[in-house]
Amino acid sequence: MKKPIVNLVIILVIVAAAIFVDIPRSNGFRIGSFTRSGNLYLGLDLQGGMQVLLEADVEPGTAVSAEQMETARTILENRSNGLGVSEVVFQLAGDNRIIAEFPGITNTDEVLDTLKGTGLLEFVDTGDTPFSEGTPIKTDITTGSAETEPETVADETETGEESEETVYHTVLTGSDIKTVGVELMNANNPVVTFELKDSGAQVFSDFTSNNINRFLTIVLDGKVISSPRINSAITDGAGMITGNFTLESANALAIQLRYGALPVPLKIVEYKMIGASLGEDSLSKSLIAGIIGLSIACLFMLIYYRLPGLVAVFSILFYGLVTLAVYKLIPVTLSLAGIAGFLLTTGSAFDSNILMFERLKEELREGRSIQLAASSCWTKAWSSIRDSNIATLITAAILFYFGSSFGATVVKGFAVSLMIGVVISLLSSYLVTRTLLHYATAPLKDEPGVKSKAFGI
Repeated sequence: MKKPIVNLVIILVIVAAAIFVDIPRSNGFRIGSFTRSGNLYLGLDLQGGMQVLLEADVEPGTAVSAEQMETARTILENRSNGLGVSEVVFQLAGDNRIIAEFPGITNTDEVLDTLKGTGLLEFVDTGDTPFSEGTPIKTDITTGSAETEPETVADETETGEESEETVYHTVLTGSDIKTVGVELMNANNPVVTFELKDSGAQVFSDFTSNNINRFLTIVLDGKVISSPRINSAITDGAGMITGNFTLESANALAIQLRYGALPVPLKIVEYKMIGASLGEDSLSKSLIAGIIGLSIACLFMLIYYRLPGLVAVFSILFYGLVTLAVYKLIPVTLSLAGIAGFLLTTGSAFDSNILMFERLKEELREGRSIQLAASSCWTKAWSSIRDSNIATLITAAILFYFGSSFGATVVKGFAVSLMIGVVISLLSSYLVTRTLLHYATAPLKDEPGVKSKAFGI
């Protein structure tokens, strides 16, 4: 084995980093701009949460395609992830409905506001007319007109009489935005900042250059957000949206703009808070059962493989520390299916060690020295380890695909934890087991009595 000391240093660094992440802390942790709460997220089946039923808000008889609903589902999922809600579940239900689940949700109003908005942002030329926030406004996009100048259209009032309304020209839409964020200005007033794509930046530059002292009204879903006056030409393709924002509403708007407008409007049919199907008591019992099973497996490794078995126990501890850290860093939500995937890959981690140790025993029985057998067992077991783990990864990828395509999110969560576990178990067996086995066997004398006591042969 080449450079075992380097591998040992790498192991110690990884363990130290994993412990740093794994230690519970009330304020989370920050590494540069990367921040995490430091908590493990639990799924809806373990902690309860909120369930929302949404339906396509279209006229009776209007067809909604499966592609539109799938696109809407994906956009809503991205928006909700942007809110910081972990392991949101969006499933298509029938031809025109979507069921959304939010584990452990606390701010229901923010989630509902984000789900309800179609997210159609328009920069509208209203000429010399400013509008107050919340004013409904008709544009040539919302009415289907392609005119570039304001036109008059007939619109029926509640009394059935016709009144004339002005349709204003939309200069740009949210689809022209490249990046979007939220900043706090003076007195901590939040604003939404944005940067336009190259094509939109040119249109924006031309328009603001030719319309100084006129109003460019910003409209979201048909209602005015703000109506700023153009004081000077804006040629760098960057700008900001000001309004009567709270930090939550500014973030919600930024999320809508970042992930695009819905292809079909949706309405919330119902929402409800639901309790955990397992609860803390069942979760605790499941964890206790897992610890008992892991302890029995470790005891078996120690009795049957002896010194290599002790190495395997340290390798499994490394696997557990790193897996927990990865779950917190991504973060991964632990549902019952996710816990099952973790326990299954723990078995896979043992399996890789068993394949190595069986090859080690074969080498010793054939008369190889202890050190030579220890250094070659990984190489000779690698083909079997590789093939079994590749097969598991392929299976997990298939489960993930079908979980994403058909709304089988329980299967999807299982597949994610399975893939993570397989990768980390390979790392632990390649790096930890090989390195520790080298140091454990290096001082042993190559004698039959030593082989019998240390390896059980």
